[in-house]
Amino acid sequence: MLDTPETETSHPGKAQGTISKDPLLQPLTIKHLTFRNRIMSTSHACGLEVGGKPQEAYQRYHLEKAKGGLALSMFGGSSNVDRDSPNIFRQLNVGTDAIIPHLQQFSERMHGEGAALMCQISHLGRRGDPYAGDWLTTIAPSPLRETLHRSIPKEMDEHDINRVVKAYGAAARRCKEGGLDGIETLSAGHLIGQFLSPLTNRRTDRFGGSLENRCRFALMVHSAIRDATGDDFLVGIRLVVDEATPGGMDFEECVSAAQILKREGAVDFFNAIYGTMDTTRALAEENMPGIGSRLAPWVEPVGAFRREVGLPVFHAARISDLASARFAVSEGKVDMAGMTRAQIADPHMVEKLATGRENQVRPCIGATHCQSPYRPSCLHNPVTGRETTLDHIVEPTSGARRKIVVVGGGPAGLEAARVSAERGHDVSLYEAAADVGGQILLGATGSWRRDLLGIVEWRVTELQRLGVEIHANAYLEPEDIIALKPEVVILATGGLPQVDLLEGNDLCVSTWDIISGQMPIGRDILVYDGTGRHPAPLAAERAKEGGASVTYVTIDATLAEELTYAERLRWKKRFLSLGLEPISETRLVAVRRRDNGLEAVLLNEISRQQRIVPVDQVIVEQGSIPMNELFEELRTASSNDGVTDIDSFVSAAPQPATIRAGFELHRIGDAVSSRNIHAAILDAVRICSPL
Repeated sequence: MLDTPETETSHPGKAQGTISKDPLLQPLTIKHLTFRNRIMSTSHACGLEVGGKPQEAYQRYHLEKAKGGLALSMFGGSSNVDRDSPNIFRQLNVGTDAIIPHLQQFSERMHGEGAALMCQISHLGRRGDPYAGDWLTTIAPSPLRETLHRSIPKEMDEHDINRVVKAYGAAARRCKEGGLDGIETLSAGHLIGQFLSPLTNRRTDRFGGSLENRCRFALMVHSAIRDATGDDFLVGIRLVVDEATPGGMDFEECVSAAQILKREGAVDFFNAIYGTMDTTRALAEENMPGIGSRLAPWVEPVGAFRREVGLPVFHAARISDLASARFAVSEGKVDMAGMTRAQIADPHMVEKLATGRENQVRPCIGATHCQSPYRPSCLHNPVTGRETTLDHIVEPTSGARRKIVVVGGGPAGLEAARVSAERGHDVSLYEAAADVGGQILLGATGSWRRDLLGIVEWRVTELQRLGVEIHANAYLEPEDIIALKPEVVILATGGLPQVDLLEGNDLCVSTWDIISGQMPIGRDILVYDGTGRHPAPLAAERAKEGGASVTYVTIDATLAEELTYAERLRWKKRFLSLGLEPISETRLVAVRRRDNGLEAVLLNEISRQQRIVPVDQVIVEQGSIPMNELFEELRTASSNDGVTDIDSFVSAAPQPATIRAGFELHRIGDAVSSRNIHAAILDAVRICSPL
């Protein structure tokens, strides 16, 4: 069923061309505005703003999704409406008229591609930071600290309330003058939500107590927005459908709040979310669930909410694939499917769907790299967020077709082969192991990271489509490569586990040995984590599940420190379930034989005190070191001595021409140094895009 409350349908915009029966490609009309399909990108602070403004990189990031066919980009996650809502995670500043020219340019470009454009405007309330921006106190309905962002706010008086209400209206006016199609406010853990929820509103005046009173601030804000923008401007709210927390708003009360907002004409649509966001756990598991969680986990409660409120409902929470989105729309759970992270992985997914190429959509695996400090970059699409220097669509070369040999079938090698083949070159890939995938095959083991395999599976499918032959079980010597008469050789041979202690390297095993099952697990073991990445927790999990007694030591201040906050949370939760208590800020300096076992010498980095732990096995994670032998032997036969010009590399420009005979030789990924999947794939794109 595809029933849409208070909407009508008409012909889709220019990206579709022909009308499709796919529910996702049906248009949606809300009041005067028709969206060309049912796929949107929801608001998020993408990390590309400059001085609180959406300048070129910011606009190009969203514009790519418009070119790729989406209906609506709701940009500007948590855009600030006033000075005491500071920029703490790279939000936009809609509290100043200086943003209007940028919005005008932005909206003109998006509309030119057939997409609608809206902005989320908000006040952080207690979610702010009193030591950021102008060093103003945070404000909230009640002086209760937020766990995640730590501030203890000032309790707002009516002067504060009236000032902030006015600021919302002014911000909405700027958005309309900027040519946007509408805005949404954000409740949840932000100021409007802090008034709505009894968890954060302990007031006894006309803004606290009953639900009607707790809705008063939201109604005043939306009344000011309506007065500032008129009826030809869509206004919505991102509203929680169930706080799922004792003492918070349950489903029935959230529905009642929505009905009050509808009754008063405050909103044209709801953007539904689930749970809370004032702790790391809530943010990672409820608000933005990722890898290891089920797909589209909140579609059913959102669908129930939609049936009750009688207005169009948008929703995004790990709607990562088109099948999940199609179900949500066709079954009447949502009117618009928010596929934000899915379009970070593939901004052209709608166009691929509309042209019968759904099987070519690069999958979102939920890795949460796009939620890291390096946002909005996808773990396996390094072009996202770099649209000013890299292209999502790899165009065929206008030059000569070249013979390219890629050695190594991990993520870097697979991407190098894919991009080179898209350029139209004669590409062959050689992998020494029986299967391609490299370290991803190890990383996808364990309790919650199987979806990593999507990185490999998509590239293998694309290489098959492009006609690239993959040679597995193919260990190449230098003379084998030279005999292939290549014009370009890309070495993506990865590395070997590093074990570098003051004493006893030969007495240790690597995390790879344990994760792969190549080494038996001891009874009493020590796992040393020298990187803060996944391998050490994976090895500890494997050992604990195998019945071993595990001592876990990390050089870092916290478990899995190099990972995203969502990944850290998953490992912390897993360690709690396994009864593992990490020893932090401690270095493994040596391993020695002791009787029939071993002793591990540990140095605490804070106290500088040593301790000795008797064990029968020491498992070490210190990253990897490149396997350089093949590279060194090929350098003399290469035209560039294996040198990659870094200026050309960074700008994805052709490498400088050389007069020396031979093939062009480059290393990428862990064949250069130990880094993550994103860095390895970025290397491949930078080298191979200009070939």
